[in-house]
Amino acid sequence: MHTKIIYTDEELAIVEAVENNNYTSVSKEEFETLKQSLQIAAAQTIKQRSKRKAISIRLLEDDIIKLKAMALNEGIPYQTYITHVIHKVTTGQLRAS
Repeated sequence: MHTKIIYTDEELAIVEAVENNNYTSVSKEEFETLKQSLQIAAAQTIKQRSKRKAISIRLLEDDIIKLKAMALNEGIPYQTYITHVIHKVTTGQLRAS
């Protein structure tokens, strides 16, 4: 079974440049410098996006009871469960209706 690869415009431009030999190699030192700066940027991005912030919300008591039961069923604390559900909604893994 073959999977069709879908490229972004930027990826297509890179593929075409490589196929047409329109690229420039960099020295090993330049590569290592660029690699290191990208690794630092990636680590900082992950750190920045992983920050947690406490909030206070008011929920219906019946909703809290249901959430606690659902969390118990999953074997995790209910606040962790709520955080997990919200994260899934905000990342598109779960659709809010």
